[in-house]
Parts: sequence; C-alpha cells; structure tokens
Amino acid sequence: MNPVHKKVPVLIHNGKPILESLIIVQYIDQVWHDKNPLEPSDPYERAQARFWADFIDKKVFDPGRGIWATKGEEQEAAKKEFIGILKILEGELGEKPYFGGETFGLVDVALIPLYSWFYAFETCGNFKIESQCPKLVAWAKFCMQRESVSQSLSDPHTVYDTVLFLKKMFGSE
Repeated sequence: MNPVHKKVPVLIHNGKPILESLIIVQYIDQVWHDKNPLEPSDPYERAQARFWADFIDKKVFDPGRGIWATKGEEQEAAKKEFIGILKILEGELGEKPYFGGETFGLVDVALIPLYSWFYAFETCGNFKIESQCPKLVAWAKFCMQRESVSQSLSDPHTVYDTVLFLKKMFGSE
C-alpha cells in the first residue's frame, strides 16, 4: 500500500516502494528496458508519450466515474466530457495501430485498462462509445489481441458488477 495516500498501486522492488501507476510503468521500463521498451528512445517522442499518458491519468477517470456515479444533467455532462476526451485521444491515435506507431507503448499501457470499464459506462450511461469513437474502440480490440493485455485486464462484466456494488454503497442508484 502507498504509504502516503494509503492506497494501491505500489510496486515493491528490492525492498523499496514505487508509487502510482504511471510512475511504476516508467520505473519498470527503465529497470528492464532491454526487454520490451515502452517509452520511445527519441527524447521528443518520449516527452510526447509522457504527456499523453499523464493526460489520460489526469483527465479520463473523473468523467468516467461521473457516468456511473451520477444521474440526470450531471451524468449527461460527464458523458459529454468523457466522449470529448476520448475524441481527443482518438485524434492523437490517428491511423496508427498504437499510439506510438507500430509499437505498443506507454500511452497504450496508460489507456487500455479503461477499456474494461466501457461496458459499465455504456450500461450506466445508456450510450455506445463505439458509435462516437470507432477508431479508439478498434484500437482497444486490437490491443486485446496481445496476450499481455488480454490476460491483464478485468472482465468488463466483473467491472460492471463492481460498479453496481459501488453505486449501492454510495447511494447513487
């Protein structure tokens, strides 16, 4: 557990804690860089990847939570903000198979866990992400063909069940 925020994730390596998802991913990439590097070697491209990963970390999750945790106008505003952010990301993806081009990398790692939540967002918010962001959903399906991704992500129905539990717990049913 993160000793500062008292939450996960935390990676313990050589007896030392590494905190926060993106920092952990960057740490893993630096320590085991010779395996499958996640960050580009070019400094400019690396800075861009870090920017987009940070953007995802800071901008995507709150409106996503607003979709399942709120109702009415507040939920509609969260859906609009969420789709707007996904459209920005879809624009950045463009026609590339991965955000880094031909290589699965940091930005893909930062965003792909959200795909497990799409079913919950769509069900709670009564909308379809694919109809508004088809390239992003195609990217996610392509990423799911990677064993490292498909074996790591939560089942969307399990995520939805968790959301239902949270809605009940917080009284936002």
